[in-house]
Order: sequence, then C-alpha cells, then structure tokens
Amino acid sequence: MEEIEIMSWLTLDAIKVSAKTEETVGDLQTGHCMSVFCRIEEDFLELCYSDTASNFMRRYEDRDEFQLAIDKRKKEVGDARYDDDIDFEESFEEEDLEQDFNPDEESEEF
Repeated sequence: MEEIEIMSWLTLDAIKVSAKTEETVGDLQTGHCMSVFCRIEEDFLELCYSDTASNFMRRYEDRDEFQLAIDKRKKEVGDARYDDDIDFEESFEEEDLEQDFNPDEESEEF
C-alpha cells in the first residue's frame, strides 16, 4: 500500500471522475470522513475526504488488499453506500396531489 496526502477535495474529485467507483464508505454530512474506493485500469485506489484530518489517496497492490481495506473502513466508519439505481419518482403517486391546498384559508394547525 502506498499513500499520498492530497491538499484539495478538487484534486480528489478530479481523480474520482476518471475512475470507476466500486464502493463508498462514510458520509461527510453525518460524519467527518468519506472514503471512495475506486479503480483506474489496474490500480486500486482509496480516496479519503476528511473535514478534520488530512485528505489522502491510497493505492493497494491487488484486489484482495483492496477488499480488506473496504471491509476495515466499513467497520471503522460504517457503510453509507449511495445507490444510484433508486428512482424516487416511481414512488411518488398522484394521490399525494389530491390533497387540496388553499393559501387563502386560515388554518389553526401549525
């Protein structure tokens, strides 16, 4: 494993755009760090975004070491995988629109 400190989230974002994301662990909105595990050709990388410590990029030697790092990070931070396949529009039904709303009416409910 090799590690390099990255000063900017923009640099990590540029790397992430050119990589194939395999797993995302953690969440910057609810925690202090997020790791994006990705691959560029034969290189297995971890891009670590942090709002309290140094950002870094790690390169793993092979798929086994890469998978062990993912499992370890999940235990440390928790699994917060974002699923791009969820379609929130499908769960929205027109019945939800049937409730009449009249802004001119006064309501005692807050």
